[in-house]
Amino acid sequence: MQAPTHRIGPEDLVPMVAATLADETDLIANMANIAALVFEALPDINWAGFYLWKEGMLVLGPFQGRVACTRIAPGRGVCGTVAQERRTRLVPDVHAFPGHIACDAASAAEIVVPVLHGERLVGVLDVDSPRLNRFTLVDQNRLEQVVALLVARMTP
Repeated sequence: MQAPTHRIGPEDLVPMVAATLADETDLIANMANIAALVFEALPDINWAGFYLWKEGMLVLGPFQGRVACTRIAPGRGVCGTVAQERRTRLVPDVHAFPGHIACDAASAAEIVVPVLHGERLVGVLDVDSPRLNRFTLVDQNRLEQVVALLVARMTP
């Protein structure tokens, strides 16, 4: 897949991810490209990336943005809560979320999507914004489609 020659917008995200993953099955390579595409396509975000589920913890995976927390326990913060509940969380104000982990003090809103391969938790896709109320149900739908494309490329 050749890199786009123009800035991509939110409406380009799902088709670009589909095209980028079409010939690749490596999980880490695909996560790295997805993080880059999300970071480029979505305006007003300051972090996009993955945490992988390893030995009962979320461990930092491929991402775009500032240095991040390396390990997150289940139930801690938005990512740990999503790992525990296995459902997407759209948080308009992270400062109002009980137990929020402030990896980047600039983050104000967050959306986290679980990456599930069948019943197995693989990790989470985490996207942060410095703007309150940044994420919408349209963003949630797009990011859930992106995760579905990632999962479809995973080997059993």
